[in-house]
Amino acid sequence: MKYLGKIKSSVLSRSLSLTKLTLNTGGKVVGHGISTLFANADSKNEKWQILLAEQAQKLSQELGELKGSLMKAGQMISMYGELFLPPEANDFLKTLQSQSPPLRYSEIEKILKLELGAEKMAELEIEEVPVGSASIGQVHRAKVNATGQFLALKVQYPGVDKAIESDLKAIRSLLSLMNLLPGDFQTDSLFTEVRSMLEQEMNYPLEAEQTEKYRQLLAGDSRYVIPSVNFRYCSAHVIATSFEKGLSPDDPLIKSLSFERRNRLATSFLDLYFEELFNWGYVQTDPHLGNYKIRLNADGSDQLVLLDFGAVRLYDSQFLGAYRRMVKAAIVSDREALHRASMDLKFIEGADSPALKKIFEEFCLMTAEPFLDPKDSRAHAELMDSEGLYDWKKSDLPKRLTSKGLEIIKKFPLRTPPREMIFLDRKTGGVFIFLSVLGARLDARGLLLRHLKSIAL
Repeated sequence: MKYLGKIKSSVLSRSLSLTKLTLNTGGKVVGHGISTLFANADSKNEKWQILLAEQAQKLSQELGELKGSLMKAGQMISMYGELFLPPEANDFLKTLQSQSPPLRYSEIEKILKLELGAEKMAELEIEEVPVGSASIGQVHRAKVNATGQFLALKVQYPGVDKAIESDLKAIRSLLSLMNLLPGDFQTDSLFTEVRSMLEQEMNYPLEAEQTEKYRQLLAGDSRYVIPSVNFRYCSAHVIATSFEKGLSPDDPLIKSLSFERRNRLATSFLDLYFEELFNWGYVQTDPHLGNYKIRLNADGSDQLVLLDFGAVRLYDSQFLGAYRRMVKAAIVSDREALHRASMDLKFIEGADSPALKKIFEEFCLMTAEPFLDPKDSRAHAELMDSEGLYDWKKSDLPKRLTSKGLEIIKKFPLRTPPREMIFLDRKTGGVFIFLSVLGARLDARGLLLRHLKSIAL
């Protein structure tokens, strides 16, 4: 395994490195003939696409060694951008998500000694090989010598929490330099939301509190396992939780489970999302597969192990009220209620053309596909059987929604959606992926309507 020897932790050194990357990228663009490229910078321009791919791959490798929030921001924005950004911008951002190598343990040990102190370090036996690494930190398993309890120590890389502003400035410069954002697209609310979530994800004491809150919210529900926080070994840049065993959702053994067991897991996952969104207003918005494990039990009562609560978003009642009405209206095909909710959320405005209102309505109604009554004329016969079981693995709905979103972009002036949607869209897309990975075929309509029954249109 490749390891990094160190990370540039000071804001100055990081800024200099990012500035150099940006200038080098600009030089490559100019060297390839900027006027020719930009004159036809669309998905059909092969030279433009090749240049973007080359630069994104190079940036991904160099940023992976730099670590920090720029790669994380690229991931966040690309999840949001599926429906609202030009494909070139989104493809570029997706390439910045590549896995980066972990930091050498000798450097991690320095952080731990500084954060925990010699006394607490002496109480632990820490495994040097990490069990996971990302752009912001990495996780090591440790044993508490006195009790034998195994912990997951999540250690934040040095300096990344202080470099958020400079990292975001760099990604905005890159997008601008590569001419990947339309001139009329307002990015202020987008980057404000991304900045807020990055600051939150690097606030480890807050994440520890949110982990415990989820344990309380799901106390007594045996379908879910939430790690317990060991506050003795927590600090500003370290989180210590119980080490929970389980398999990745895409593990071959999970895929080989019976249809009934996989469907129960999928139902539990979807039910939790609806509980978060429609009852708590408190949503874990990072649905990466690495944030979940599946614990198999001999009696078939398999459990979802929920990890990483750094990206929990609390939504206010005004936004949630309108969003819930929009969802229910789309499910029951109440076009008037859908229009009112869309206006309240400012997806559309009174002065918008009838054509824009119609295409946005079509987009919303399309999102309801997995939750339709099988007798509904909108139901997709190849994906939903007569019992209402929708085939999430076979479905190409995300692709069709992306096409509809691009149709809106091409025909109408861009409008930045509500900032609350950025990470809610990320979660919704991740839920779809999770159910697809499990090969779920379930009656999602009945489950959703139970959560929506108190919502008045």
